[in-house]
Formats: sequence, structure tokens, C-alpha cells
Amino acid sequence: MQNKKVTFIDWGLVDYQEAWDRQEEIFNKTLAVKHENRVNSTEVPTENFLIFNEHPHVYTLGKSGKPEHLLLDEKALEEKEATYYKINRGGDITYHGPGQIVGYPILDLDNFFTDIHLYLRTLEEAIILTLNDYGIQAGRYPSFTGVWIDGDNEKARKICAMGVRASRWVTMHGFAFNVNADLSYFGNIVPCGIDDKDVTSMERELGYKPNIDEVKDKLKGHIANLFAMELV
Repeated sequence: MQNKKVTFIDWGLVDYQEAWDRQEEIFNKTLAVKHENRVNSTEVPTENFLIFNEHPHVYTLGKSGKPEHLLLDEKALEEKEATYYKINRGGDITYHGPGQIVGYPILDLDNFFTDIHLYLRTLEEAIILTLNDYGIQAGRYPSFTGVWIDGDNEKARKICAMGVRASRWVTMHGFAFNVNADLSYFGNIVPCGIDDKDVTSMERELGYKPNIDEVKDKLKGHIANLFAMELV
């Protein structure tokens, strides 16, 4: 039985490790329900969550990433008031910080569609549509995940990074969308392992700081529409 209801939560500014632990708890509970349904031939519906938050300055390295893509040593991290984690999502290294919408959809894709490629493209499309609401033309960059400005030429610059984990069609981790983020922190890494492309934000593209809560509302609506989910 499909359950298209999705609980929306905004955790606000939260420590990365705390948010990771909260994600893992929800993720594991969902997997446990699926296991029980399979073993006992029951049909208990799984829950879905869409979580937004911001993090204090932090660098995260995915399973396929290279540690040397972090260009700071431990002392320099302390000076930047930043932390560093190796985590279990896909992708390389990225940065999270204030002014960035970090989205964690914890969805049972059996409730929607069982296609990770389509899942990533749908999240990208939600970001693209949100940017379009502000007159920013965005799209994709061939062979890379995420959302890009001028992704079809040498001026390509990334505005949203993505890295997900999935098990038995349950997702966690997600996307990092630069709204008003301090872009100087990206200078301390090789973002997503790409050393010849720029990183940007809505603030940089627009020339002013958009209201991040307004951006969240627009993004939330596009995600709901594209996934045909009912946000509660």
C-alpha cells in the first residue's frame, strides 16, 4: 500500500552530527518496517519525511571522495570554525554552512517510484524550478549530478550539490542549495572533485540576498508537486 503523505520538518540551524544521527534513526525505523512487512507478509505503511535545515560550517566527504580534496589541515579547520566528516552518501567532498538550504528527503521510494536516477533528476528539477521563480536560468551539467548555471559552456558554476544514500529504496542525505552561503568556504576544497568549475549562490547571481524562508517555501512546493506527495 503506497503512502504519499510526507511529513515536512525544518530543523533550523543544527549541528551536522546531530542531524546525521536524527536521519539515521528515521532511516533505520523505516527499514525496520519494511523488513517486518516482508518477513510477516504485513502491509504496514512506511512513513516519509522531507527535512530542511542549515548547518554550522562543515565539510563532508562521501564514499567515493578523495581526502586530499580537503585543502585544510586540522589547525586550519579550527581557525575556520569548521568541522569535517567522512559519511556514507555517494559523491565527493562538499561544504555546508549558514545560508544554504540542506534538504534531507527520507522517502520510501516504493511509495513513489523505484528509480534512483529519476529520483536525483526530480530533486534537481525542483531546484531548477525554484531558481526559475527568481529569474535564474539553471540546468544540468553533463555527467554530473546537481544543478548548474551556464552548465553548457566554460562558465559553468554549481549552485546545488547532491549526494544520496539508498537502501531497499529508502533514501537519506540529499542536497545542498546555495542561497546566501559564504562562498569563500568552497575555496578550501575541490568541490565534488571538480577543480575547474566555479561555485555560485542565489545571492551572487541576483545581486541581493533573497529571503531564505521564502525560497524554502517555493522549493518545498515544487518538490511536493513533482513527487505528487501530500505534505503534512
